[in-house]
Amino acid sequence: MFTPKRALTASALALLAAPVWAGAQVQAVTDLNLRAGPGPHHEIIGVISADGSVDLDGCLEESNWCKVAYDGADGWAYGEYLTGAVTEKFVPVVAKESPVKFNTVTYTTTETGETDAAMGALGGAITGGLIAGPAGVVAGAVAGSLAGEAAVPDEKVVTYVRSNATEPVYVQGEVVTGVMIPEEVELTAVPDSEYRYVYLNGLPVLVEADDRTVVYVVR
Repeated sequence: MFTPKRALTASALALLAAPVWAGAQVQAVTDLNLRAGPGPHHEIIGVISADGSVDLDGCLEESNWCKVAYDGADGWAYGEYLTGAVTEKFVPVVAKESPVKFNTVTYTTTETGETDAAMGALGGAITGGLIAGPAGVVAGAVAGSLAGEAAVPDEKVVTYVRSNATEPVYVQGEVVTGVMIPEEVELTAVPDSEYRYVYLNGLPVLVEADDRTVVYVVR
């Protein structure tokens, strides 16, 4: 008896035929920085709200940073925290083995002449990458178990962190709630509090001492 090969499901066929994402609207899975350029060292010019929609222009070919427009402003956002619908499933704009494609864009500053090949790094100053970052955050958001920023901590904690800046640290990727800080990054205690903190990618963040998870981004 002849046994035919298993046919592709309609969903699988749709994934294979997924269009190029360009000029489409995609959503942020959590509060996400909108930066002036593609990299954690660029100025933050806005914040894309959790579930906020942005117009996607394209992404750098050798980076996870994407050029987007949000609330009347053009900027750059970290693509692994942006998702779009493919059939009934939401997938990150930029992810390993992603079923979708996106337009590639380039980045050149008119002031310094830097190109996208030189972006995303600070001459070796970046320390590793965020742990369980995009995959964990996106999975939680898609499953409905992530609700953006954590509860606002006591104002005394926020004031202390703002008034006692530490040496800035830069890591690959973008800082959002739910990511884990690499072990090599030193955390500083907040007096009379369960929190630790660090100035990460240009922003002070509060961290759970036990598991080194970012629980609040001080903006």
